Amino acid sequence: MATTQTAHPAPVPARTIFGQPRWFATLFLTDMWERFSFYGMQAILFLFAVSPVSEGGLGLSPAEATALFGLYMALLFIAAVPGAWLGDRVLGARRATLFSGMVITAGHVCMALPAGWTVWAGLALIIAGTGLLKPNMSALLSGFYGPGDTERREAAFSVFYMSIQVSALIAPVITGFLGETVDWHLGFGAAAVGMAFGVIQFAAGRRHFGHVGALPINPASRAERARAFRRAGIWAGVAVAAVLADGLAGTLRIEHVLIPVGVLVLAVPVFQFRTLLRHPRLTAAERSRVLGFVRLFLSSAIFWMIFTQSGSVLSLFARESVDRDVLGFVIPASWFQGAHPLFILVMAPLFAYAWVRLGRHADVPAKFALGLGLVGLSYVLMALISLSAGEGGSGGADGGGTVSPLWLLTVFFLQACGELALAPVGISAAGSAAPAFYTSRMMGVWWVSAAVGAAVGGRVGQLAGAVPAHLYYACLGGVALLAGAVLLARRRRLALLLTAADPARV
Repeated sequence: MATTQTAHPAPVPARTIFGQPRWFATLFLTDMWERFSFYGMQAILFLFAVSPVSEGGLGLSPAEATALFGLYMALLFIAAVPGAWLGDRVLGARRATLFSGMVITAGHVCMALPAGWTVWAGLALIIAGTGLLKPNMSALLSGFYGPGDTERREAAFSVFYMSIQVSALIAPVITGFLGETVDWHLGFGAAAVGMAFGVIQFAAGRRHFGHVGALPINPASRAERARAFRRAGIWAGVAVAAVLADGLAGTLRIEHVLIPVGVLVLAVPVFQFRTLLRHPRLTAAERSRVLGFVRLFLSSAIFWMIFTQSGSVLSLFARESVDRDVLGFVIPASWFQGAHPLFILVMAPLFAYAWVRLGRHADVPAKFALGLGLVGLSYVLMALISLSAGEGGSGGADGGGTVSPLWLLTVFFLQACGELALAPVGISAAGSAAPAFYTSRMMGVWWVSAAVGAAVGGRVGQLAGAVPAHLYYACLGGVALLAGAVLLARRRRLALLLTAADPARV
């Protein structure tokens, strides 16, 4: 019978970076390079998909490219569920993080090759690798803090979340310039180089981790591993066979993949929460925290439904409806994707200062409500921006005219502030709410909320070209604002659930 391994926080060595120990520097630099590849890919994937085949792109329509982008983002986040299971029960967070970096690097190398099939192989590898990395990187960081150490964990996640935005800022500039002005595959190649640096850095620095992440927290028995791998192989085989049969018949469409993936994405969190809430090792206090986290999960899904459209719907708006000419130089549309990390770098210290000053007055539900309110406000502003171009068609601006880039930058500023209010707090809340035997998997469940949001957002985003733009933006903004208002109304009850039996909060 397998025995459960308990993660022991490593000794705290001399502080070396951002007031954090050397192990933090290793994690920070690794994730910095992973973020470079992730944001570099995100900045050009949609534009590559809508680019004509004669220009090296996939030649998809905006609606098809929006569906593809939503599908990619949804699968990328949903892959965190099996990735978390592998980290928790087979590999341990440390080896899972190292292997994931290798897989992501291989995926970007495939994307850099001009052969048609390598694009799809590259996307599959990037999805698998990122799904393995996200929960296990978070679990590694969380593993250095003990139970009840909520404030230090939140502070570390906030610094971590801010610091990695440096590469997220640089990535769209490099990959976007190479992809839009030279060759799309060269842009993907730059992402491959960045991820390779991340793998090398992690392999060199993991000796500073002590015992943290070295072993699976809840190792699976040989029979459990065999059963899980057998089931995964069967389902993967069925999926591949269905896609191949559809392709050979000449009827393969993005919709044929999007619909079953959408069903899968919606079913996974239901199954995950149902399984966890019925687990025999779950205590009453842990059950309360998980139930509270379910509310955060739903709120997060609404946030990401809107936020992830910045790489598709808003990227198309930037290309078609924003005046990008500056002194004769046409700014690549992908460069606008660097606005989010830029604003996060500027605003993160102010948010950190505000949370310290507000203390318990700014609890997790209040921060989530603020994040939803800001992203909702950004889309209300987009509705007004669209109307300012005059009534008419749909898609970009309502009238087909162009607007000042400052308007779109303001939208991204509001969304970045919303991300700062919600995302780092959500990651930390997942770690706080997780039972000891479910740490990595709870991190995986957190990223599933982004998968649900991306899947729904990709589906909803197809309506952007079919309805008046101002109506599209206004409706989505209204949904986010309503969700934030509901959170505020239930704030006290939710805060009690999330802090059940937490000695630091009692």
